[in-house]
Amino acid sequence: MTLYYRDDTVRVTSEVIHANGHSVPVSEVAYVWHARGPGSARTRGRLAGRGVLIFLFSIPPLVAMVCVLSLAYSAQDRGEWKLAALILAVCVVGALALFPFLELPLYWLDRSYERGSKVQELWVQYQGQEIMLLRSSDALRFGQIYRAVQRAIEQNGGDH
Repeated sequence: MTLYYRDDTVRVTSEVIHANGHSVPVSEVAYVWHARGPGSARTRGRLAGRGVLIFLFSIPPLVAMVCVLSLAYSAQDRGEWKLAALILAVCVVGALALFPFLELPLYWLDRSYERGSKVQELWVQYQGQEIMLLRSSDALRFGQIYRAVQRAIEQNGGDH
């Protein structure tokens, strides 16, 4: 017996697929497919969080552009280019010093794309019935499980 995937609620082996209380022998699966299910509060929250992070990432560059343009305009009027250059240099050094603190929000943004914003469903045809084995909004996990089921069926000699 070959183990293709295992976590707390799903186990896919070369002989059987265990998922959310269902146990389906791989040799008796007639067909396997996936579908997009209706959204959930988790996926809507993930999309909202992603939007907030993108909005927050876009504010500092816009504010910086406005400040640089106003600084250049006021320096032109007063002829104080040295002061403007000093302020600009301090701002650039400050921005570079704060750059490492972007690691965590960028990780959150990257993770939100990995997890996906849709709900995926894994279906099989077994003993003449269509059974939904899994419903997940975690795109990475769903992909791993779906590929494991496909490998198990292919290794069992199926073209499903």
